[in-house]
Amino acid sequence: MPAADFLKVIDKLPAICNPNETLIVLTGGEPLVRKDIANVGIELYKRGFPWGMVTNGLLLNNTRLNKLMNAGMRTLTISLDGLEESHDWLRNIKGAFGKTLKAIELAAAEKDLKFDIVSCVNPRNLNELPELAKLLISKGVKSWRLFSIFPKGRAELNRLVLNNPNDVKYLMNFIEQTRAEGKIMASFGCEGFLGSYEYKVRNHGFFCRAGITVGSVLADGSISACPSLDKEFTQGSIYTDEFNDVWQNRYQIYRNRDWAKTGICKNCKQWDNCLGNGLHLRNPEQEGPLYCHYKILFPKK
Repeated sequence: MPAADFLKVIDKLPAICNPNETLIVLTGGEPLVRKDIANVGIELYKRGFPWGMVTNGLLLNNTRLNKLMNAGMRTLTISLDGLEESHDWLRNIKGAFGKTLKAIELAAAEKDLKFDIVSCVNPRNLNELPELAKLLISKGVKSWRLFSIFPKGRAELNRLVLNNPNDVKYLMNFIEQTRAEGKIMASFGCEGFLGSYEYKVRNHGFFCRAGITVGSVLADGSISACPSLDKEFTQGSIYTDEFNDVWQNRYQIYRNRDWAKTGICKNCKQWDNCLGNGLHLRNPEQEGPLYCHYKILFPKK
């Protein structure tokens, strides 16, 4: 997408939101493959929007980071998915771990940057988490979000999904223990209601914010909510529709989720706490979510 097309959407946002209170996050794919990404950041900064980025860190060096900071970048998330062998395996890039670690060191040294690490937890790296925590702490990382992998894309074909209750409980107990130690603020990602684990592994209870406080423009101009959602949730295109109009008038599927009360969710006693799990685990036509965190953790309930 040409940057100018995206900025046309940004220029109209002040009609429905306060720019100073609206964070723009550039994600992907990998945003740093775009040579104009700092220029986009400067334009966001001029318009009063705080902005940040999610990156794998492979293209982040000192020169690039300084340019981004000078363009007004104030938040940065870097993905690290295990120790060296596990990370390189998941990323399918030999040497990725070393480059990502250097990017983490650069980010940790920036005092004006709100910065965290995200890790996709899977059966291959699950037992590495204690060592990974020590590594992150040694690099000055203060905040760490851990996600489970959902069965789409490559994960649909590979055994990357944690669906063994003992493994999922191990992850929850690890996060709880790490938080209690206080050396790094670990938390479970924004997916799945977790029952009694909720406030032990998160700062707030589960709530899927897709379409409530999160909207997105995808690389082809599609208008959606969370970028991880199935394409069936697309509500328009910036090339045929006004983003502001779509946000105000076409987001009912996100804001009234009664349609999601199907399959295993239909008679679930936790419906009011969950509303059918995160929308990235569904499409509007399927019966229930791809999997249920609560039922994995508490299969007898």
